[in-house]
Amino acid sequence: MTSTSAEQAARDVRVVVGRLRRRLKEVAGLDDLTPSQTSVLSRLSKDGAASASDLAAAERVRPQSIAATLAVLDERAMIERRPDPHDGRRQLISLTTHGRELIEGSRQAREEWLAKALDERCTEQERQTIIAALALLEKVSEQ
Repeated sequence: MTSTSAEQAARDVRVVVGRLRRRLKEVAGLDDLTPSQTSVLSRLSKDGAASASDLAAAERVRPQSIAATLAVLDERAMIERRPDPHDGRRQLISLTTHGRELIEGSRQAREEWLAKALDERCTEQERQTIIAALALLEKVSEQ
C-alpha cells in the first residue's frame, strides 16, 4: 500500500508533466511531425547514426513501424541512409543537415521558452526548489 502523499505526488507530477509536454510541443514548431517521427529525429541527433533495427529496439516498436516512420522522414529529406562499413547487409540512418537544423532549432526554442518562463514566473528560491525536485524525480525514474 502506498502513502497518501505518494499518491498525491504521483497525480500532481503526472498532471504537470502532461501540461508541460503539451506547452513544449506548441513551442517546438514540429506540428507536422508525429511523436514517433520526432522521437526518432531526437534519438539520431543525440546518439548519431543507427540501423533501422537498432532504432526499432530503442523506440520499442516493431520493425514495420520504424520502417514507416523512416519512410516519411526520408521523404521529407530529414534522414539519409548509407551502407554500414562493418556489415554490408545493413544501412545506417543519420540526420541530414535539414533534419539536424530542424531538431536542434526545436530543442533551442523549447529550452529558451522554458528558461524565460522560469525566470519570469519563479523566484530564485523557487527555481532552486525545482532543481532539487528534479533531482529527486530523476532518482525515481532510475530503473
